[in-house]
Amino acid sequence: MSRYLITIGLETHVQLKTKTKMFCGCSLAFGAEPNTNVCPVCLGYPGALPVMNREAVKLTVMSGLMLGCEISRSSTFDRKNYFYPDMSKDYQISQQARPLCLGGGVTLSLPQGPKRIRINHIHLEEDAAKINHYARFSGVDFNRCGTPLMEIVSEPDMASPEEAMAYLQALRQILVYAGVSDCNLEEGNLRCDVNISVRPEGQETLGTRAEIKNMNTFKGISAALDYEIARQLATVARGGVIVQETRRWDPDLGETQSMRTKENAHDYRYFPEPDLVPVALGDELVEAWRALLPELPSARRERMMAEYGIPEYDAGVLADAKENADFFEAAARLCGPGQGKTVSNWFMTEIMRLLSETGKTVTQCALTPEALAELVTLVDRRAINGPTAKELLPELFREGGMPGALVQARGLGQVSDATALEAFVEQAINDNAKSVEDYRAGKKAAAGFLVGQVMKLSKGKADPQQVGKLVAEKLAKLA
Repeated sequence: MSRYLITIGLETHVQLKTKTKMFCGCSLAFGAEPNTNVCPVCLGYPGALPVMNREAVKLTVMSGLMLGCEISRSSTFDRKNYFYPDMSKDYQISQQARPLCLGGGVTLSLPQGPKRIRINHIHLEEDAAKINHYARFSGVDFNRCGTPLMEIVSEPDMASPEEAMAYLQALRQILVYAGVSDCNLEEGNLRCDVNISVRPEGQETLGTRAEIKNMNTFKGISAALDYEIARQLATVARGGVIVQETRRWDPDLGETQSMRTKENAHDYRYFPEPDLVPVALGDELVEAWRALLPELPSARRERMMAEYGIPEYDAGVLADAKENADFFEAAARLCGPGQGKTVSNWFMTEIMRLLSETGKTVTQCALTPEALAELVTLVDRRAINGPTAKELLPELFREGGMPGALVQARGLGQVSDATALEAFVEQAINDNAKSVEDYRAGKKAAAGFLVGQVMKLSKGKADPQQVGKLVAEKLAKLA
């Protein structure tokens, strides 16, 4: 039986993080009542003229720079003509002939090694309105119409659903790092059209592709890819022919369904937008925008491993969200050399647990990098012990403040004085004669119980290492 190769390309639509729409001054505040953030421009009234949003152009160029694209010094807008209720003026202002960004790509870290997914181009356009379907009727909400929408068109370089998901996740991370979009799938900030084809191994020409429109969840994209690949392979296996078409994903049925035969560019009768002048970008402006770019997530992971001595896993988890990496680095720098792994441990265990429990991000909690650094330093200097630090952290997370002040005000300093500790050990041994007998009988766990009793007597303030040593010495003499 012939083997078939799978080819996947993605068209990723990203709503840009601007305050107003692409060609008018209407607000983009999420959650407004339907059809309240509208005006004659985004409703397509005759005679209403568009005015280009400069910030949207800037964010698109910054995205292109992050992705290694060539920035067009002169680009133009076109009219994409089609009739559908989501675009009341019967055309969409988009870019077809001369987009803002060309080339570039995303390098994936895959189990079998790195793979570069090329980008064909990035263009800027206005989003369509949102059509809401109900039991007996449908409604159109024009609040979304006119939202600045960046479309990133990949080359058909992906060969599996796993590679497609890795590409999307890496792309999303880069765009969030750059601050160009929230890429919040629940709010529709990121959507995807998926192109899939299959061809016999050895055939150079790509197979006939099907496109699945408007995918807006990672889970849905993965499931749709799995189904569509299986559908196409089954079709060719029984001698059928794949037709070029647009399909939709039905999550309830778990299958793709045909919507219409696939349109080509000439079907949209593109022509230059007469109401907008070309976008001219000078080298000085492009370089000024380049200076605003953050470090790429992949580069940051490598640098944090080298600079703070943390393992690859830690660097990957911390760099996954820019705000987490920023917080970690600020705290690690304050702690000084050699403390990177300790700070990483605190963040990845205690802080991420609190973030998960509260549903907050690290920028929304009251804990500061300075407070975490001081807490780590107090433990390192044995001014307080680990259990005390863990008790303080939730309060610092909720209410803020500095741990040093709390330790001093509440008398939480670690007890390290040998005389005081010996007294606690003597009392624990005298109060727990059975544990001493168990230890003599070979039950070594009894020593751990006695250490716990000492910690209880000291109200958690004793130095655990010293306590363990003193208990061991005392039991050795009694054995």
